[in-house]
Amino acid sequence: MDVTRRVALAAIPLGLAGCATYQPPGVAGSQYDPAYLAMYAAIPGEPFPVPAVDLSQIDPRFFRQEVAYPGNQPPGTIIVDPNARFLYLVLEGGRALRYGVGVGRTEAFNFVGEAVIQRKAEWPSWTPTPDMIAREPDRYGPYAGGLPGGLDNPLGARALYLYENGRDTLYRLHGTNEPWSIGRKVSSGCVRLLNQDIIDLYGRVPVGSRVFVLPAGGYYAA
Repeated sequence: MDVTRRVALAAIPLGLAGCATYQPPGVAGSQYDPAYLAMYAAIPGEPFPVPAVDLSQIDPRFFRQEVAYPGNQPPGTIIVDPNARFLYLVLEGGRALRYGVGVGRTEAFNFVGEAVIQRKAEWPSWTPTPDMIAREPDRYGPYAGGLPGGLDNPLGARALYLYENGRDTLYRLHGTNEPWSIGRKVSSGCVRLLNQDIIDLYGRVPVGSRVFVLPAGGYYAA
């Protein structure tokens, strides 16, 4: 990582949210605020109809919500905090949209640094990387030729492709059909969101948007 990117990351406060469980207003046991039920309702108009999210599988603090944001990045910037399992889309006026995410199973799997969204895709196809196939040939080998988009595709309904210095990092921000995985270390390095959340984020960020992925387990002063 070069000096410029280290300085940029150092300006981003790590630990943007505490680790204590947060309960959004209107969530109590099995009772959910109608706003969350609507947010994560089924989306029938897609090429592959997206089912409603079973909210009981997710810690409520990982529901999408607008929050105060202490950083100084310009609106439209995306910040991924693997420690807290949150992705922030910076808004105007010291605010951000916060999405719950699933991240890499180990720190070694996570991309760290600054990237640019250079490509966007709806219902993308998926091909495991050579490293994934080498690590788990029985699991990923059958998909070496690629898997078309659909409900069984691990990239879900949308994918945002991260590039660094014009080169594909092979890391994506993408959807998932496994809502239980949000808030956990589960992936081979990509950052996964609920399908409803990646559809929302996809519609808000253009190609060229900047993405900062903070280090897992590291610390940068604000």
